[in-house]
Amino acid sequence: MPLSTHARAAEFHKLAAHAHFAAAAAHDKGDHLTAHELSTKAHEYSSKAFEHSHELTKEELAAKKD
Repeated sequence: MPLSTHARAAEFHKLAAHAHFAAAAAHDKGDHLTAHELSTKAHEYSSKAFEHSHELTKEELAAKKD
């Protein structure tokens, strides 16, 4: 069963948060390359979360019109 748009957006938010925490930990250990890679991944997840959230807004607006 595919995830709803709400669940998918929430999952990407969780993944982004986890990647941010992992990037901070890597940075604290002096592993700046890994920290940068994880920050980039966090940004990708955040962008996907935004896209899903934006889709929800469009769906909700369409439902109000009906």
